[in-house]
Amino acid sequence: MSENLEIEFKTLLSKEEFSRTIEYFHLNEENFFTQTNYYFDSTDFQLKKQKIGLRVRTLANNAEITLKIPQKVGLLEINDALSLDEAQKIIESATLPDRGNVYNKLTELGINKDDLRLIGSLTTKRAEKKLPQGLLALDESWYNEQHDFELELEVDDAEKGRESFLYVLDSLTIKESPSPNKIQRMMLSSNRNIKKL
Repeated sequence: MSENLEIEFKTLLSKEEFSRTIEYFHLNEENFFTQTNYYFDSTDFQLKKQKIGLRVRTLANNAEITLKIPQKVGLLEINDALSLDEAQKIIESATLPDRGNVYNKLTELGINKDDLRLIGSLTTKRAEKKLPQGLLALDESWYNEQHDFELELEVDDAEKGRESFLYVLDSLTIKESPSPNKIQRMMLSSNRNIKKL
C-alpha cells in the first residue's frame, strides 16, 4: 500500500544501552541491515516549515521515495517503490520523478518538485524485532560527522503504544531521552557545521 499511518515512539541510547539492548533481545550481526536516507527540501525549506519530510531510502536490493506528513496522531507516510538505478539517478541529479503517489501529493500541497534539492544524507545500521507491543527497531546512525544510537517502537495505537514503549524501556532499565527524528538530527548537525565555518 502506498499510504499508511506511522505511529512510533523513540529514544536516543548511549552506546552501552544499545549494546545491552542487543543482548537483551538476542540480536547478532546477521539481524542488522544498512540503509541510507537522502533528504530533500527547497532552498527556502518549504517542507521543513510544514514539518514535512521527504527522503529517498536505499537498501541493498531496493529503494523507495517517502513523503511524511504530520497528522493529529502520527505521520501519514506516502511511498513509491524505486529500483536502485532510479534512486541513484534521483540522488545524483537531485531531480524527483514527475509521476507517482509522492509527486501527486507534493503537487496537491502546492510544492514544485523542481524547487527541491538534496540537503543531506544519513546512514543507519538497523535491526528489527517484532514484539507483542509492536515493531522494535534498533538503529546506529552516521551523519555529518555525528554517530548516534536510537530505539524506536512502531505501534498501531498511540495511547496504548506510549504505555508499551515505556514498559519496554523499563524492562531494559533505560531512561527515556526524547529524540528528534532523523531528518531533524541531520539538519541540526549540518546547521552546527555551517556555524563552525
